[in-house]
Amino acid sequence: MGLNIKPLADRVLVEPTEAETKTASGIIIPDNAKEKPQKGTVVATGKGTKDEPITVKVGDTVLYGKYGGTELKLEGKDYLMMRESDILAII
Repeated sequence: MGLNIKPLADRVLVEPTEAETKTASGIIIPDNAKEKPQKGTVVATGKGTKDEPITVKVGDTVLYGKYGGTELKLEGKDYLMMRESDILAII
């Protein structure tokens, strides 16, 4: 990934997965009714702090809180910058 951004300390840059556009039964979900994604892929990490090293790595698929992180738009794509503590799990 050729992003020119490096998170600091315990921050992680996550690319959210696309919101579902169809239900399992085939019903199309309109844009205004889509749920905000809670899953994404780590694209960059900081080095961690002296007391807490970073445990996630680039390429990990993670789950995070619905309202976690700060939304960014870089090179035409949406990303979330969040603290590693906002990540709930690696899947």
